[in-house]
Amino acid sequence: MKGNNNGLSVFLFLFIAVFLIAPFISSCGKTGSVSPSALNVQYQIINLSPDLGSVDLYIDFKKVNANSYFYPSASGYFYLTSIDTPLQIRPGASLISGTVVSTANLFNLRYILKPNLKYTLFITGFAKSDSALFITDTAALPTIGRGKVRFLNASLNSLGLDIVANGTSAFLNQQYLKISPFKELPAGNYDFQIFPKNSRDTVLRNIQNVTIQDGRLYTIYSYGLPGRTDSLAFGSGVITNK
Repeated sequence: MKGNNNGLSVFLFLFIAVFLIAPFISSCGKTGSVSPSALNVQYQIINLSPDLGSVDLYIDFKKVNANSYFYPSASGYFYLTSIDTPLQIRPGASLISGTVVSTANLFNLRYILKPNLKYTLFITGFAKSDSALFITDTAALPTIGRGKVRFLNASLNSLGLDIVANGTSAFLNQQYLKISPFKELPAGNYDFQIFPKNSRDTVLRNIQNVTIQDGRLYTIYSYGLPGRTDSLAFGSGVITNK
């Protein structure tokens, strides 16, 4: 009888252990969809390819966005529910009624995403030679009383750009698809001007009344073609990263 009791006790112990531990092991082995608050990964897409058309983001082979991303608008940050790779960019909705949209992947994004960070994907270039530039939007905090600013030249056919902040040179000879390191600026209001490199005769873009706040991070970017006045005209945008 005593041996039977011992056997029953062992059986009950093993049953309870399996019941409690199995879900934990199962959850550890999954990297699929979870709640956005658990991952805290913020992502955004900026479509700067003028002839690619709109694009959609797919995660786990499912479309994430309700509305396609058109040139040259920024999606704004949104939370991801999965960081499984690859993420995929596919052709999005067409403005032409009746157009059949391809389901082929334009990009397979295999970048490793980490919780508690922000990311931006820039899609640039013309459709036949487009490219994706993926950047992390989180960095060390600036000195108290200052913000951090960086510049990305995504302007096709540009031969280098200079950026001036309130009349003082901030970034010089920024090449196409190159992003500068962050530069600290005192908190305050700024007018940024973008020029061709080594020239102050032609202002390509005035970006006025940009407020740089204490402790915040900013990315200024350019797109389009210098000298054009149509839909491919030179333009710029500002992202507040933090």
